[in-house]
Amino acid sequence: MKKQQSGFTLIELIMVIVILGILAAFALPRFADFGADARRATIQGVEGSMKSASAITRSAFLAAGTNPGTVTLEGASVAISNGYASAAGIVVAANITGTSATDNTNTGDFVVTTAATTTTVQAKGATTATACQVVYTAATATVAPTIVRTTTGC
Repeated sequence: MKKQQSGFTLIELIMVIVILGILAAFALPRFADFGADARRATIQGVEGSMKSASAITRSAFLAAGTNPGTVTLEGASVAISNGYASAAGIVVAANITGTSATDNTNTGDFVVTTAATTTTVQAKGATTATACQVVYTAATATVAPTIVRTTTGC
């Protein structure tokens, strides 16, 4: 009488392990770094927030009709420059929170740098100082504000 064998042979088990190893070698690098994708998506979100906030601030300015120096959006006072949010005002209007470039407390997701006519919002963890950022340039008397996104180096 022959006894019936059940289960897997050693060769079958080794082949399964080899196939799983090959799949893992190709799949792991693709899923290893989600940080860059997250920073890129965050910067795209900041760009959208700035564009919306700029349009809403412009609408509030036009609705006021008296050439105000500030408008109030959701209880916050937003400084106006040439009918649009100023460089400092866009951060308030878009409700962007972060640390300044000189602050070492490491709070917030962004490094926010505001100059006279520009505001730069950079994602923390970017590879270089000018990578993975959004730059808002305030409006002039003849040109609407510009919002430029850079997602290289995230």
